Amino acid sequence: LRTHQWCFILFNVLLFHVLLFGADLLEEYFLRSLPLSYTDAKTLEIRERARKLDTDPLKANLSYTVSSAATCSDQEIFLLILVCSSPENRTRRNVIRQTWGNVTDARGYAVLTLFALGKPAAAATQLEINEESQKHRDIIEGSFIDSPETQTQKMLMSVEWTVTFCPHARYILKTDEDTFVGIPSLAGYLLSLTQLEDVYIGRVIHQGVPDRDPESPAFVPTHQYSEEFYPDYCDGSAFVMSQDVARKVYVAAKEVLVSVPPDIFVGICAKKAGITPIHSSRFSGEKHISYNRCCYKFIFTSSNMKEDELFKDWKETSDGKDCSL
Repeated sequence: LRTHQWCFILFNVLLFHVLLFGADLLEEYFLRSLPLSYTDAKTLEIRERARKLDTDPLKANLSYTVSSAATCSDQEIFLLILVCSSPENRTRRNVIRQTWGNVTDARGYAVLTLFALGKPAAAATQLEINEESQKHRDIIEGSFIDSPETQTQKMLMSVEWTVTFCPHARYILKTDEDTFVGIPSLAGYLLSLTQLEDVYIGRVIHQGVPDRDPESPAFVPTHQYSEEFYPDYCDGSAFVMSQDVARKVYVAAKEVLVSVPPDIFVGICAKKAGITPIHSSRFSGEKHISYNRCCYKFIFTSSNMKEDELFKDWKETSDGKDCSL
């Protein structure tokens, strides 16, 4: 090959690596928000209440609203994964249990995957859930009927259960049942963090606009939320909170009366507690990432996964083969 052809090949190789790694380097070192100065009295109060939160009274009250065979057994959990699931989707839960949800250890640190759901409308489905819960001991079930309107309630139930019964979990990943989760890459990223508190990471949505259409199911009237934009928040398909953030969100939720989707609700609570979301493009958000083995070993999540895709992709990314540059 001639000199200019070698230069062209080298240029393309360099361009590929810049595109592959440049976005994350930019986010890591240049685009993260500066730490907040907590001068707002309400923010300081929320943070202090979260620090002193007594979970013993919560255990008594929670037993009347949530039935669960799931347990953390007072063990030190590095990553607690809460999968928001529909009561009827037992098959999907089994697929997760057989694929990425089967991981219990990442780099020597404990990982635990649980499923959060509300009650089904049908009594027969409830009997199946009771059987499933006793068999796998990984079900957190609320007393409310599971529906599109109760998803924020499900999110709050999950946070309350976490701070009450799994207070030793260092990080909590909230995700959906149609999501692929790359636990090894996510665990590696979390272990590299130097910021140990106020960790709220995901695909950040900036300047989300409230739905003002009265005919829309997601309608938010001005008297409930008057601002032009929502505060920055992590897309609800998958995001990570540190344990202290879960406590702060739980406390701040008492101050938030607006009815919005669960991910936006968490973002509003986080802002009230003085927490700034951290963006990572390795969370796919609502997008489905086209499968590539090395790509899937690098990303944290991919949404809209079919069951056969989960089996195939998990098998291939768990084969132990490394990916070269």
